[in-house]
Amino acid sequence: MTLDAGFGRRWLAACARDDELGVLAVAANVGFAVRGGAWAVSFAFRDGAFVPGGDAAVDVEFEVVATDEAWDGYFSWPPRPPFQSIFGMLMRVEGTSVRGEMLRFAQHAHLVRRVLELGRQERTGHASTRVPAAVTVRAEADEPRGHYRAVPVGNRPHRMFYEESGSGRDMVLLHTAGADARQYHHLLADERLRARFRMVAPDLPWHGRSLPVPGTPPGGFALTTDDYVDTIVAFVEELGLRRPIVVGCSMAGLICLELAYRHPDLFGGMVACEASDVVPGRQVAWARHPLVNQALFVPEWVEGLMAPQTAPEHRQEIWWTYSQGGFGTFFGDIAFYSGDFDARDRVAKIDTGRCPVVMLTGEYDYSCTPEMSRRTAERIPGAVFREMPAMGHFPHAENPVRFAEYLLDAVDVIEEPR
Repeated sequence: MTLDAGFGRRWLAACARDDELGVLAVAANVGFAVRGGAWAVSFAFRDGAFVPGGDAAVDVEFEVVATDEAWDGYFSWPPRPPFQSIFGMLMRVEGTSVRGEMLRFAQHAHLVRRVLELGRQERTGHASTRVPAAVTVRAEADEPRGHYRAVPVGNRPHRMFYEESGSGRDMVLLHTAGADARQYHHLLADERLRARFRMVAPDLPWHGRSLPVPGTPPGGFALTTDDYVDTIVAFVEELGLRRPIVVGCSMAGLICLELAYRHPDLFGGMVACEASDVVPGRQVAWARHPLVNQALFVPEWVEGLMAPQTAPEHRQEIWWTYSQGGFGTFFGDIAFYSGDFDARDRVAKIDTGRCPVVMLTGEYDYSCTPEMSRRTAERIPGAVFREMPAMGHFPHAENPVRFAEYLLDAVDVIEEPR
């Protein structure tokens, strides 16, 4: 990528007039640069406002650096995976780094993200708003219905909230790390699914509307494989669900594989989304750092996992849900997702004759890539894998209408005679 002076000026001007960046910049005092091979553009914020044209009086505290080839990948439309996000590039693209004050980068990742989006917009002409237009929401009185239930896990009751919708075969919908079952509101309202399934979507303890487990201080939550399995099994038994199909995404996709291995006769099948036998490299200390705003950093950490084609209204819903997570909950979930869980010695032993497994992964997921899921599926005798184009790490929430079609196809596979 070569940077002409005209593009640099237009980029800075776009930042100066962007209302979204103006809101995100509240109270910011920071300077940073975006650097390629032989070029750099500096951005400055003072007292919560963008400084047009930069400001020599504001020191550049960190630089976001990549090769010209990598920036060509980012400044394109649609970008190919993982160039949709600076976090994707940092994880998967050699030569991409942050130089300087990493704490300051973590504190202002939301500004870096928006500045880069505006650069992409100027380079490609593609609008990069994250703010949706007014959306008409269809709501029926009975969708979904919310309940609380005391679920005995081990020797302790867990007061869990869940929502349900529809009638027919039992189906359990499990949310991603640090989030809650609001991710499934669109699926719970889908008439195709409501006509065929009784869908039940719980909030895990510590998540959403479920309460923390007494005896653990705030920030002390850490999910383990055993606790996760025991909680889901206890929930299914407490509700009297009969061999439900389990749909899980991200960390819930991982637990689908474990449930199929440990309890093949309790469940009727697994739809494991964005799942692999092991997912390294996703733990991040900034998610529970006292000098980093968790309500800003955590949604930014996951925002780039979405496909760039995700509609603004769905992108905002996912971001907002992650912004509302309890202190340390996302961090504690990732302790399971990219730490405690390692099923490389177990997945080949899953009996898909008793509990069929279908694996679905979005094209733009750089955390658990389609190739990682494909390799895992190949190790599970009888498992089926499908890649979902133009979707990312949250397909059920990014594009619920299209995902429902993949889900219905997956259930057809699960219900094929064996």
